[in-house]
This record gives sequence, structure tokens and C-alpha cells, in this order.
Amino acid sequence: MAHQVKTNKVFGHLLNDENRIVVEQGGTRSGKTYNILLWIIFHYCEKNTGKIITICRKAYPSLRASAMRDFMEILQRYGLYSESFHNKSTAEYHLNGNLVEFISLDQPQKIRGRKRNLLYINEGNELYYEDWQQLVFRTDGRIIIDYNPSDTHHWIYDKVIPRDDCSFYQTTYLDNPFLDKTIIDEIERLRDTDDDYWRIYGLGERGSSRATIFQYSLVEEVKGLPLSLGMDFGFTNDPTTLIQVYKEGDNLYLNELLYHTNLTNQDIAQHFKALGLTRYDEIWADSAEPKSIEELHRMGWNVKGSEKGQDSVLAGIDILKRHKIFVTKTSLNLIKEFQNYKWKEDKNGNMLNQPIDAWNHAIDATRYAIFNKLRRPNHGKYNIR
Repeated sequence: MAHQVKTNKVFGHLLNDENRIVVEQGGTRSGKTYNILLWIIFHYCEKNTGKIITICRKAYPSLRASAMRDFMEILQRYGLYSESFHNKSTAEYHLNGNLVEFISLDQPQKIRGRKRNLLYINEGNELYYEDWQQLVFRTDGRIIIDYNPSDTHHWIYDKVIPRDDCSFYQTTYLDNPFLDKTIIDEIERLRDTDDDYWRIYGLGERGSSRATIFQYSLVEEVKGLPLSLGMDFGFTNDPTTLIQVYKEGDNLYLNELLYHTNLTNQDIAQHFKALGLTRYDEIWADSAEPKSIEELHRMGWNVKGSEKGQDSVLAGIDILKRHKIFVTKTSLNLIKEFQNYKWKEDKNGNMLNQPIDAWNHAIDATRYAIFNKLRRPNHGKYNIR
């Protein structure tokens, strides 16, 4: 497979670095994904045979439209593509005796399935930390992560980059010599139009969010009296969460008790027992899951459906924002959600009075706990930014 391949510095990072983990943080059009794929095709697969390479992203449609499309395009461009080596039904390609598989996090049987020798996580900041752990546990070789640094806080910054077996690289559009001038001009317009977008997508640096909904403080332990517990149901991709809320005056103290995927109702009941809960503990849960609520209730747990109605999400946010919020330092997933739970913005960057439906599984559980205990009657409409 000897070819003259045009690459940029990202290819060189992978070629010359010997650390197990390589993190490629970069702005838009820095060539991260494309050059990582070039390295996989023209270096790793050329030097090895009989290896399993996993290319992964959170959602399959995004994976298919980005890394998978680029991978096939590179093969076709250099005359390497063959229909006989491409299993489209399983999203696998055989290259020089190596198996290249494309998987997403909505395919848990593949994540928890066979081991792999090389792992490439595209847009790694879309994944939960638990997703990362499941993938790493089954990877015995090198791991590559790339992403645009749009999150102010992320487990990649806290759990991966500080590792002694990790190398961190930051690139921008200026590191990609193959961009048309029109693309460069478009990126550089961000410098004068949106400081945060310029920082993230132009300079490849971590952004700061104006749209974050909650302010909170970290504490070692809770204070006050127990108010109630809130639970949000999940399964494959979304976690089941359980948050305990304590109240002291106008202060709310939040403690994360549960944040796991793939839990059946029987599993949830076992966690309740392990946490020392009793049938007297009041648990407010998502009323959209009446079957699960009823099943847990029949097992002897005091689980109730949280009241829902028009503007109930905004009403719950309003109640939370009327209190000073304290979160225990051990509530890692709840902290992560508070850091990333944001208001929607319109095309002009103006914040809307509606939260983005993401990073909210533990926050929804918190809302259920406080909404049914602290809401005011006839709360009306909310304008709470």
C-alpha cells in the first residue's frame, strides 16, 4: 500500500508519539478526523495484520455521515476500496487482513462484545464517562480521541488528559494547509462576530458558556433535613438516576445516589436496598414510566409519579433557582450535568426561555424531587433566565 499521501501535523503526532492514549483537541477544519483516518489506513493497517480496529461515535447517523464516509472516501481516492471487503450490513471493512468496525454507543452489544487492538473515538466529548470506561476495558492497544472543545467542563479534561500515558495535542484550521481561502475567511469571521465560537472553532480552545442555567457550590457533605428523592428512568443510552435532596432554609443540598445504564426494575430495587432506603422514603419519578413506577411500588417501594403539566420543566427550574444550590463533591455526574445544562439559543446567539434537552438526567431527577414538595400553586408563566 505504498502511496504518496498528503497529511498534516495530526498524522505526525500519531506517527511519532508512543503513548497509549492520544487526545486531539482542535477547532473546526483542523484536519483531525481525516488525518487520524489516514494514519489508520496508511500506517497502522500497513504495518499490522490480524488486528481489530474500532472507530466509534455516540450516535450511528453521525458516525455514518462523518468518520465512516471519510474512511470510505479515502479508500476510493487511493484505489483501495473493494466491495468484496466491505460488509455494509455490519458496517465493517477488511483492510490488509485487519478488521475495521464502525460502532456507535446505541449498540451496547458491540461495546461490551469482543476486544479490540486500536480504538478511535470520534467527537469524544459526546460520550459519557461510563461509555469511555466500557470501551477502554476492551481495548488492549492504542486509543485516539478527537473533539471540538465546545464543553467548558468534561471528563476528558479531568480523567484522560492528566494520565501519564496520555499525550495531548491542540490544532486549528491554520494547521491544515489544504483548506480553501473561502473556508479560512469564513472561520476568521468568527473573530469579529462571536467570541466564544472563535475561541472554540477558530482557536481550538475550551469555550465559556453564557447559557449555563444553574450556579452551584461544592460541599463535602449535605446539611439540613431530607426533603425527598427524585428518580429518572433510563436504560441503554440514558442512565437511571437517583438524587437525594436536603433542605436547610433557602439552601438545597443535592447528593447523587445512582447514575447507571442498563438497569432493570429488579436492578433498581437492589440498588435501593444497597443504599439503605426503606419503604417510608418518598421517591418521585418520571410519570411517563407508569409501568416501572407501579412495578417498583408493588415491590414495596414508595415510588410516585411526578406531576407534569404545561411549563413543568420551567417551573421546576424556577424552584431550583429560587434556592442556593450545593452539590456534594462525590456527585460527579450531577456536577457534570450542572456544568453543561444550558438554555437554547437562536440563530443570532440570543438565549431562549427553553433548556436544551440534554445533560439533564440527574437534573430531571432533582426537579421531580423538589417540584412535588416545593412548588407554589398557580405558578403561571415563567421568564427565568
